Amino acid sequence: MSGFLQMLAMSHAVEMINNSTLLPGIKLGYEIYDTCSETTLGVLAALRFLSTFNSTEDTVKFLCNYSDYTPKIKAVIGSSYSEVSITIAKVLNTQLIPQISHSSSAEVLSDKFRFPAFLRTIPNDAHQTRAMAKLIHKSGWNWIGMIVMDDDYGRSALESFASQTMTINVCIAFKEVIPAHLSDSTIQSKIDETVKTIQRETRVNVIVAFLKPSLLTRLFKKVIEVAITKTWIASDSWSTAVGLSSIPNIHRIGQVIGFIFKSGDTSSFNSYLKNLNVQHFEENRLLEEYAELLTDCPKVKISELYSCISDYSKEADYKRRKINSKSLSQDFLSAMVRPGLVYSTQLAVAAVANAIGQICLGRNCSNPTAFAPWELLQTLKKVNFSFHGRNIHFDSSGDANIGYDVLIWKEGANGNFNITTIAEYDTEKDIFIFHNKHKEKEFKFLTKVNSKCSDECKPGQMKKTSASLHTCCYECVNCPENHFTDNTDMGYCIQCNNKTHWAPVKSSACYKKKIEYLHWSDGFAVVLLIVSFSGVVLIVAIALLFAKKFNTPVVKASGGMLCYVILLSIFFSFVSAVFFIGKPDNFKCKVRQTLFGISFTMVVSCILLKSIKILLAFSFDPRVQSFLKFLYKPFTLVFVCTGIQVIICTIWLVFWSPYIRENFSLPKTIILECDEGSTIAFGIMLGYIALLAFICFIFAFKGRKLPENYNEGKFITFGMLIYFITWITFIPVYATTFGIYLPAVEMIVILISSYGILSCTFLPKCYIILYKQDTNTKSAFLKMLYKYSSKSASSLTVNQRVPSCCTSSQSSGSISEIYGRTSTVSCVSNSFSFQETLVAPEILYVDKRVLTRKRLSSI
Repeated sequence: MSGFLQMLAMSHAVEMINNSTLLPGIKLGYEIYDTCSETTLGVLAALRFLSTFNSTEDTVKFLCNYSDYTPKIKAVIGSSYSEVSITIAKVLNTQLIPQISHSSSAEVLSDKFRFPAFLRTIPNDAHQTRAMAKLIHKSGWNWIGMIVMDDDYGRSALESFASQTMTINVCIAFKEVIPAHLSDSTIQSKIDETVKTIQRETRVNVIVAFLKPSLLTRLFKKVIEVAITKTWIASDSWSTAVGLSSIPNIHRIGQVIGFIFKSGDTSSFNSYLKNLNVQHFEENRLLEEYAELLTDCPKVKISELYSCISDYSKEADYKRRKINSKSLSQDFLSAMVRPGLVYSTQLAVAAVANAIGQICLGRNCSNPTAFAPWELLQTLKKVNFSFHGRNIHFDSSGDANIGYDVLIWKEGANGNFNITTIAEYDTEKDIFIFHNKHKEKEFKFLTKVNSKCSDECKPGQMKKTSASLHTCCYECVNCPENHFTDNTDMGYCIQCNNKTHWAPVKSSACYKKKIEYLHWSDGFAVVLLIVSFSGVVLIVAIALLFAKKFNTPVVKASGGMLCYVILLSIFFSFVSAVFFIGKPDNFKCKVRQTLFGISFTMVVSCILLKSIKILLAFSFDPRVQSFLKFLYKPFTLVFVCTGIQVIICTIWLVFWSPYIRENFSLPKTIILECDEGSTIAFGIMLGYIALLAFICFIFAFKGRKLPENYNEGKFITFGMLIYFITWITFIPVYATTFGIYLPAVEMIVILISSYGILSCTFLPKCYIILYKQDTNTKSAFLKMLYKYSSKSASSLTVNQRVPSCCTSSQSSGSISEIYGRTSTVSCVSNSFSFQETLVAPEILYVDKRVLTRKRLSSI
């Protein structure tokens, strides 16, 4: 019936052309041949087409040049099946007779080198298979089956579809090939084998079929028999086959989604079918045969039509049967119409007519020999015309610019399928187009079907191919740390930027690393800030106390104004510790080390000056005294020692300046920290302070045995020991500490060093000022010196002799000038009398044989 309807569509199109003004003075004629889907019969028909025009014999002349040869026909419409069209096209190529097919979609026919005279009013299968692959991909299917018939059309479709699916990671679980002809003796066994394969592949729920309706009829009957329910994707060869949709219990096969080349308005053809009557028999013998069939099978269902035809005796006398127009209206034709095929058939006729019209604009075409078929072919390739409101032309491959309709078979009330359109497929844009939300929702509903070899891998997982040859069969493994997948079924995990992002195991995204540093609000930082602030408060308190008691012996013995220089330097050391807290920046990185280095160098330089003074006061070696006097230049010594550190820090800042950097070594955190720029420069800066501290320690240690209440050398020694112990401990701790608390380590060392110097240098003096005020007087001070000098002089001897006792005449000694003050001591009747307050006196002690002189320092 499908071929019969296509014949009617062509005859109707020719009739419409002849009744129009498109070809004035020209009438189109036609001959119709039934190939019965056999290539042999197609060749026989093609040979008749090649025979000489107006020849009494259907013979083909063999010529070297057919340019002036006039064959029997100008163009061929057909065939329906690609295999037959391929065979016919090879025959027609010899004379370049244009062949326009209305349904042969094999991709190979677009090869203009092999088929230069072939055109078609439908897209080639490459577009159809691409549309199918896109549908499968959008629906989330990747494990499908494919059934094709064993001919050029089926093999071409299989090859094209396989290449399309390969690029979108869709695998074909099985490929079954069924003989193309019902007469093949193996067809039933092959269908049975195909059904068994479908049953065996339980994970395949979507099957693509490129088959003739006659083959599908047998296959579906077997599928219904064994109760297989799948989703079937239909090619254009059977997607609108009404006969299939009327098979008993056809709804049991499952869901059918089809593709058919886009159709236009076929209402005129439907009217033509309704108006068929006995008058048409004179023009078309096939109509007379059809009317006879209606008489013998008046109430036969569509599904039983073919069996009724086979039971009917073709040798019956048609003319003896009474046929009327009423019987013709009660037919199967309206139900059997396939709009896409009707439209493409009429479009092929219209293309030929428009091409002839263009040729005949400049010549008289009343004579059939007015133009050759090859001229018509050249015009057809360039023709551009309007058909039912749509602009039509052929591309360079000879394919018309027609898209596809996407069809779905819906179960009707009678258990049969009703075929409806749910979408369009644009071949140029490669997209599906929906005309309303309801149809789009129907399209999306398809994704509920699961047809996968393996469950999809979720975001955070990747596919690991199993032992199967198919890439669609895999296992899901979690992405490792610092890797992620943000989509399903990804074949690899994407690595995060390890510097700025991180990801846990099985992560679906990368996360920005948290930027960390020692915040002001951190508990540890708060404690250190309190300690640092307490140190500043203590410095202020000491400074105020010393200012109030500035003229007392203890303050003067401590150095007077030198104390304020030390206190100010320690203050800056405490301040430098604060720069280790908070968000680092280049300014902080440069200031914190240099400020500490210079300020603490000044502290140690001032204490070194005091240590030299102590040693100078109690040194008995003239050479040592000479050397110490050379060193003891207060301003120069402090300036030079501090200046060297300033030079070191300046060179450091100029050439290897500290800077802020991001430490990416932690997996989830970016640590903002200061890079010292040069470890060597940093080490030299600290080493220089250590050198000064060591010298200070040596000098203070030698002068540690002073009067108990004024023994500053001992406390300086303790302060330097605290410094050394702290920084020796700092080195391994600093080298092994990592993270945001690394600055806190250095801050702790700075605070301990500063507190150590501050405590050992000033707290003993404060204790005397506050709690031993009786010892902070001139008389108490001189008395203590007298006792200490008496004790020390008893064990010392000198070479100079003096009288054994003092007379009324006084013996006096000169006083060394230390701190710019001079005092005189006189010996009267074996007793000492002090006329002035001694700061650093020379004491003469006389016995029978020995005079001993000793310098004391009341620091």
